[in-house]
Amino acid sequence: MSRLDINKTYKLYIGGKFPRTESGRYYTINNSDGGLIANMCLASRKDFRNAVVVARKAQNSWANASALNKGQILYRIAEILEGRKEQFITELIAQGETKKEAQKEVEAAIDRLVYYAGWSDKYQQFFSAVNPVSSSHFNFSSLEPVGVVSIIAPEEQSLLGLVSVIAPAIVGGNTVIILASESKPLTAISFAEVLNSSDVPGGVVNILTGNKTELISHMASHMDVNAIVYCGKDENTLKEISELASNNVKRTIFYKKSDWQNNLCESPYFIEKTQEVKTTWHPTEI
Repeated sequence: MSRLDINKTYKLYIGGKFPRTESGRYYTINNSDGGLIANMCLASRKDFRNAVVVARKAQNSWANASALNKGQILYRIAEILEGRKEQFITELIAQGETKKEAQKEVEAAIDRLVYYAGWSDKYQQFFSAVNPVSSSHFNFSSLEPVGVVSIIAPEEQSLLGLVSVIAPAIVGGNTVIILASESKPLTAISFAEVLNSSDVPGGVVNILTGNKTELISHMASHMDVNAIVYCGKDENTLKEISELASNNVKRTIFYKKSDWQNNLCESPYFIEKTQEVKTTWHPTEI
C-alpha cells in the first residue's frame, strides 16, 4: 500500500509561534504548470494588529540587548540557514527560479546576515558624533531604534529581499512585522522556522503572508507603528503610504530596487534608516 506524503502547512509567524490566520482564509500558490504547490494563510487586519502588540512588548528588551548579543543572534541565523540551504534552494526552484539562481540567492542571503552581524557593534561609532557647541558643554549624538517597523517585502528575490530588509532593522534594536512576497511566500515561513531556532526572542520578527492590497493601508496607518518600509515601485501605493503614515508622523522608507543581489543593497546606512538621533548635553563647568 502506497503512503501519502505529509505536505508542509505554511502558517503565520507571530510572537515566536506559528498560528493560523484568525480569519481561517487561505490562498493557493501554483507552479508554472498550474499545479498546486501550497496553501498559504491569508493574513487579516486582526493578525497584523496582534503582531504589532507582541512586537511592541518585545521591542524594549531587544533594544537593550547588547550589541554583541544581537550580532551573535544574527550570525546564528546565518549558521542555521546555511545548514538548511538545500531546502531553501528547493523552495525557490518550486517558485520558478533556476537551480543556479536559487543557489546564488540563498548564499547571498546567508552572506548578508553575516554582513549585518558584523555591523552590530560598529554602526554606533560610525554614525555617532561629538558636536561642537558655543557653551560649556559636551554635546553628543547617538542612535536609538525608532521602535516597531512594518515592512512590505520585495515581490521578487523573495528570500534575499526579505533578509535584506529584516537584518538592518533588527540589528539596530527595532522589532518588525513583515508582509512576505505575495506570489513567492514559501521561503518566508521556512525562514521563520530558522528564526524560531536561532535564539531570536519571540516578537522581534513577525512574518505574515497575504494580500498586499488588503494590508498595506493598515500597516501604514496603525498608530503604534513607528516606521514603514515599502519595497516596490507602484506610485499609487507610495502615495497612499505617505498620506496614511503622516497621521502619526510615521517614518517612511521606500526601496525601489529590482536587484537585491547588488552590493549597494547592503550598507550601514540601511541600519541608520530605522534609527533616531538622540542628542545629549553634558556640562563641563559648574
